[in-house]
Amino acid sequence: MFGRLIDRIVAALVVTLMALALSPAASASTNLLLHTCFRPAADDDRAERLFGSGGDFDCTRAQRAAPPGDYWVRSQLLPPSGPGVAVRSGSLWQDSLTLYVRYADGSIRSLGFTSASAWRYLQLGAAFELPLPPGSARPVQLLWHVRGAANLRGLVLQPQLLSPDVSQRYSLQLTAFYAGFVGLAVALLIFNIALGAALRQRFHLPYCAMVLFLIGYAGSSSGLAGQMLELDNNLRLRLNVFLLAVTLCSAMMFARRFFTPQVTRGWLRPAIDIATIALLAASLAYVVFMPLHVRLLDRVMSLSFFATLLLTLPLLWRGWHAEDRYARVFAFAWGLPLLTATARVLQALGVLQWSFWIDNSTLIAMALEAGCSALAIAWRIKQLNEDCDQAREQEMLARLLADSDPLTGLMNRRSFLRETIGRVEPHVLVLVDIDHFKRVNETLGHDGGDQVLRVFADALRQAVPAEALLARIGGEEFAVLAPASATTMPERILTQIRATPMPFDLAVTASLGSERGAIADEAAWKLLYRRADDALFAAKRAGRDRLRWAEAA
Repeated sequence: MFGRLIDRIVAALVVTLMALALSPAASASTNLLLHTCFRPAADDDRAERLFGSGGDFDCTRAQRAAPPGDYWVRSQLLPPSGPGVAVRSGSLWQDSLTLYVRYADGSIRSLGFTSASAWRYLQLGAAFELPLPPGSARPVQLLWHVRGAANLRGLVLQPQLLSPDVSQRYSLQLTAFYAGFVGLAVALLIFNIALGAALRQRFHLPYCAMVLFLIGYAGSSSGLAGQMLELDNNLRLRLNVFLLAVTLCSAMMFARRFFTPQVTRGWLRPAIDIATIALLAASLAYVVFMPLHVRLLDRVMSLSFFATLLLTLPLLWRGWHAEDRYARVFAFAWGLPLLTATARVLQALGVLQWSFWIDNSTLIAMALEAGCSALAIAWRIKQLNEDCDQAREQEMLARLLADSDPLTGLMNRRSFLRETIGRVEPHVLVLVDIDHFKRVNETLGHDGGDQVLRVFADALRQAVPAEALLARIGGEEFAVLAPASATTMPERILTQIRATPMPFDLAVTASLGSERGAIADEAAWKLLYRRADDALFAAKRAGRDRLRWAEAA
């Protein structure tokens, strides 16, 4: 079914383009907006008696001022036109329509459709285009018989007399318009489905639903779904209202989840929920009960849209003043859809006259909104990534600070023990203690003593191999752990300390105690440490500034 639908769409596009490319240029194009008059239909009315200029037709009032029902609509006298002309008018809720054409020789011909067969004459832009039947003379006047008109927008909506070249140009322009919109929407949908699957942000689902419903609304409101699926036209109009409602509800849900809780705090969050539920209920009532109480349903539907749109004002105001920059992008993105949707509501309420571009402005504005919202989403994701990177850096820095000595930058006792215990292979442990460090503090003060510790730590770094662990495990006590093969490392450490100039040319020496062994568990560590510590005290007792191994000690 889906493949058949795609084939029909492609075929329609190809036929449209070929027809435009191969059709000969018309000698004179016709594009005339017709003026009309109307009157209620009676059971004994006959079309041949209603042509002309009489018959109690109302030419002053707007058509939508009349109540729902059956009507006759008569056009002005037609100017001369070329062959193949057609009359185009907007799609409306009506049970059936018959078009009568009177020719200059007095003959009358007719054609028409019911709501079920209206798809045969439905063109892109949701307009009916009826070709005038060929006659022996030129057409001079048109007469429509409309049955079961809801008359929400009119009886015959802005009828135009078109020559074939103008009709083809309209079709090509509308094809490009809708194809561009659907292409953009599909690209946004695929991109955000992939992005949502990867990042799992809670606002991606309503955003994808909004774009998906918007594509459905474009297919329905453009008339394409009616053509391809051979839909009853009144059913298609019901579908229009429902799809537009769920699109707006998805947009509000997306906005609620996209903004931070500070933007939707207080009364705004429950108000959005209530307005969304009311809009869905109104659209379902429209779908189920139309055309019963047609004016009431239409007014409730329009006011529900308007109430939901009003809630976007405080939402956008708070978003604009939010600290996050992406919120301003989102607020800007919703500005144009808010204006166009308001124009649509005012048109539905009769404040503005019907216009094709107002009627389709929702598609343009929502496409722009979807694109700008995608930019806002990308911006927010960038900010989330930056926040995650910053949090990760802070976590790494905190872990580093927790595992290192803040004065020297070496490992502290806790991290040294964590990395040391559990090594089953033999290692060399060297304990280094600065001799008479208390005198250093008394001579230089604590700031000078800290400087000595930093220089001393740098000397140890230069003496130990890259794979060794180096830590400050006490005030002036340091520990080095290296593989058992580093048997000459203690001598190198002692030599480096002796060769390193200390602050203020102070003579600083150190005593070293060394031992070899495995450190498979904490008990092994305590044993190894005690033996190395005994060797260190042996070096102290022997006069300091020297190295002792545990075996010798």
